[in-house]
Amino acid sequence: MGRAEDRRARQRGGRRAAPRRPSGSPSAAGADPSATVIGTPSAATGGRAAARRAARSGGKGGDGKGRIRRLFTWKKILGTFLGTCLLAIAAFIGLYLYVDVPSDNAAAQAAQRQSNVYKFSDGSTLARDGKVNREIVDLSKVPKQVRYTFVAAENKSFYNDNGIDLKGTARGVLNTLMGKGAQGGSTITQQYVKNYYLSQEQTVSRKLKEMVISLKVDRQMSKDDILAGYINTSYYGRGAYGIQAAAQAYYRVDADKLSVEQGAYLAALLQAPSQYDWQAASDTGKKLVTARWNYVLDNMVEEGWLDKSERQGMTFEKPEEPKPAAGLEGQKGYLVELANQQLISQLMQQEGIPRSQAEAEVVNQGWTITLNIDKKKQAQLEKAVKAQLTSKLDKKKRPVDANVQAGAVSVDPKTGKVVALYGGVDYFKHYTSNATRTDYQPASTFKPVILAAALEESAQTRSGKPITANTIYDGTSKRQVVDADGDKVGFAPENEDDQNYGPITVQTAMNKSVNSVFAQMGVDVGMKNVMDVAGQLGMDTAKEQAVPAQTLGTMGASPLQMAGVYATLDNHGEKVTPSIIKKAEHNSRAVDIPNPIGEQVISREAADSVTSVLTGVVDDGTAQRAVANNPKRAGQKVAGKTGTSDDNKSAWFTGYTPDLVTSVGLFGEDDKTHAQTKMYGAGGKDRVNGGGFPAEIWAAYMFGVTDPDARFDLNTDQGAAVQPTWTPTPSQEPTTQEPTEEPTTQEPTETPTTEPPTETPTTEPPTEEPTTEPAPTVPTDEPTDPITLDPGRPGNGNDQ
Repeated sequence: MGRAEDRRARQRGGRRAAPRRPSGSPSAAGADPSATVIGTPSAATGGRAAARRAARSGGKGGDGKGRIRRLFTWKKILGTFLGTCLLAIAAFIGLYLYVDVPSDNAAAQAAQRQSNVYKFSDGSTLARDGKVNREIVDLSKVPKQVRYTFVAAENKSFYNDNGIDLKGTARGVLNTLMGKGAQGGSTITQQYVKNYYLSQEQTVSRKLKEMVISLKVDRQMSKDDILAGYINTSYYGRGAYGIQAAAQAYYRVDADKLSVEQGAYLAALLQAPSQYDWQAASDTGKKLVTARWNYVLDNMVEEGWLDKSERQGMTFEKPEEPKPAAGLEGQKGYLVELANQQLISQLMQQEGIPRSQAEAEVVNQGWTITLNIDKKKQAQLEKAVKAQLTSKLDKKKRPVDANVQAGAVSVDPKTGKVVALYGGVDYFKHYTSNATRTDYQPASTFKPVILAAALEESAQTRSGKPITANTIYDGTSKRQVVDADGDKVGFAPENEDDQNYGPITVQTAMNKSVNSVFAQMGVDVGMKNVMDVAGQLGMDTAKEQAVPAQTLGTMGASPLQMAGVYATLDNHGEKVTPSIIKKAEHNSRAVDIPNPIGEQVISREAADSVTSVLTGVVDDGTAQRAVANNPKRAGQKVAGKTGTSDDNKSAWFTGYTPDLVTSVGLFGEDDKTHAQTKMYGAGGKDRVNGGGFPAEIWAAYMFGVTDPDARFDLNTDQGAAVQPTWTPTPSQEPTTQEPTEEPTTQEPTETPTTEPPTETPTTEPPTEEPTTEPAPTVPTDEPTDPITLDPGRPGNGNDQ
């Protein structure tokens, strides 16, 4: 055999043919041919090659990777992809042919709208809310530039697109399939189709119908007709559907009289109607809607719909006070408002829908919402505010009395239920709910949060001593706060009436609400730690700076938030998120109301220690006269804290018994402009302190609805509830500053009482007067933390 034949044999896998032999040779006469082949070098080589091929193909039978490669060739992949695309196109064509634009559905949609029914916790009816306020206007009656504000806000390409946003719609369908709900991205045409022809439900079929109908509507209707339909069917808040109703609700004008500035506000509203309603919005809401207002006008300039010089001269025009709907007078409107907001937030969270859509699904949609409000407690709270505050205000005699606003929230700490709420004198007279507003400082009611952070973080003073109820700090007014290295941090807060206390325990500092002590404690703990704990307890600190000034409670907070914070302390550190909704029912959906009781956010020992300390505030401190010595007290155990903000713009008492937490706030607000004002002189008092009207309202309410026999179950060995406020053994020489027993020249704001405190007797006079005793004595085993007695610069005058 030649070399060529040998090479061909190797290419065939080594199966080289045996050389021909004469017919008479032995091998030709019945010998096994395979034996001859196997014995040759070529056969051995071929066997090894076959083994390598078998190994590469996965061994047995040529399966494995070789089969996968044969199955997933690029031709097959491309063919599958193209086939899928063709099927999708065919399906869409079929859907396009099958789905028709529904007949006029506006009247049907309006007819389907039903009043929401709100009930007390016992099932009795509280209110009905659902009058539809709508008036259709022709687009020609809407100024042209006002029309552009809506296009600039929602869909700048409106006049050039084909009615749909493929990317946004695909995202919406995918999110629906994944259970994430809508994420925006709809064109004006799609939003009009959803409002006018379809329901608000979040399903894939509804979204596909929306896309098909939008394409057809865009072909059948002019852009002006679509825009007119959109602005006439959208929900603007305040029960207003359509631009005419919105123009009247917010600016008391008809749609044809709207200015560009006003139109830009209405267009901005559509993103979050209730959150962006200026009269009820939080500071954050006002910032957001102002930013969106600017965004709308800037887009108009960009698109050539507004002259740049004209834009620069425009200023934001605040809307008018709302006119509440009938049936929501008194406290009803405040209760309904909070229930709606909590249900809207729940829908947003569960369905992943934007706020504007969630609001549209709640308002006038036939919900039956049962609240946690206890009818008897609600009546008692309203009665207490009237008896202890509003009946004592005389606007004619004292103009400042017209500027006093009260808010209160009462929460069951074991269940998180909001059982009573006071939002203001009347929903018709004061639209903003004082129970939920967050634009006033909580002042010294923040001090327990600082102590909670110190205990939770096992913080120490600069000298390395653990911070406890018995730790000694310098209570000198205007004392410079220093950091761990002894360097001044540029903060020297003033105590109430610039009073000096000298070395005092943390317990006494809490009782007397001594600013200088808690300012230093906050820095010792670390302000970031303090703000983190505040957030865990329920305060909104996400956008707050962790600076020493925060120790005075300078961030905004509402009675609802503070009730939640103190309820968490009362509940031994398990998070309480107050909820006003017991259940929400609708004929087409079920909404899960989350458990208001959450996880352990601070240790039980830390929470219980703060509670123990706060009993001293009531029995020996700033709430002694109004609460501890109140004749209506029937043995209830009480913990709480007073607070009075800088310049007397707010005053608080937030306190609790073992079975109920209530936060009461008084706010100075100009009756006409709604600007924050000082309350000096209100009610005939030199100054409105937390231990005055707020504590009196609290006591009048709480001592009529709480269990006198309930007791705190505290896991702690410190604080006034388990030991005397201070040990009566001096441990150091008095300071050289002015004696603290010298009274100030200010008239006392309250009448002294001769009733002794309920805890360890002291010689203190009432808390509304300056103290008349020397600096409190301290335990001998707690040396004074080394500090620098430097008056420094004046700080804020926050007190009690």
